[in-house]
Amino acid sequence: MGFIEIAGVVAIMGAGAAVQGSAGFGSALVAAPLLVLIDPRLVPGPIMLAALVLDFLVFKRDRASLDLGGVKWIVLGMVPGSLLGAWVVVRLDKEALEVAVGLAVYLAVGLSLLGLKVRQNQPNLSGAGFLSGLLGTATSLSGPPLALIYQHTTGSRLRATLAGVFIAGAVLSLASLTLVGRMGQTEVGLGLVMVPGVLVGFTVSSRIAPKLDRGFTRPAVLAISAAAASVLLLNNHF
Repeated sequence: MGFIEIAGVVAIMGAGAAVQGSAGFGSALVAAPLLVLIDPRLVPGPIMLAALVLDFLVFKRDRASLDLGGVKWIVLGMVPGSLLGAWVVVRLDKEALEVAVGLAVYLAVGLSLLGLKVRQNQPNLSGAGFLSGLLGTATSLSGPPLALIYQHTTGSRLRATLAGVFIAGAVLSLASLTLVGRMGQTEVGLGLVMVPGVLVGFTVSSRIAPKLDRGFTRPAVLAISAAAASVLLLNNHF
């Protein structure tokens, strides 16, 4: 990549980091579609490595609000969900899955707007983790199920908890990519190129997050979730 491409990569990752550092998720939604256009090698390993740096920064900033019990039950559900996601990618029609997921997220957002509130108990948290693992492996969009179940909590609790979950998921995914030869020195180098963008975006998010915490975190979660669903549906329309 030349200087212009690198500058574009840093700017795109910075925008994604600003969104996720503020609302708790969304960096892949913002950055991945654009990064692929610049260099397909940037996805999935390099962007995952850069996002892991972001997750550590968010976790460190908001860790006092972490729902440790929630992380445990979510990760417990993520493991079988990720395995099923891998099976789905190999065995089933990915386009049909993306359409179904997009419509399901729209439905969840609609029900949330109508006042539906999902309790944060063990079965629901594990279920959200299962869906997150399934969608993350099959479609690279793991955030909406987790964000929707935490939409009624404080912004710092949502961000810290999702960051904890994403750290665990990213470590597992990067290890898997390394084992299959998709995460080597080249991918690590490309991931490091994006880190300056992560640092800038995180810094910006630290100014935005307190403003969202004044009652705007839930609208942001619903808007980003709807945008994620739209991306899935548009991918299959064009």
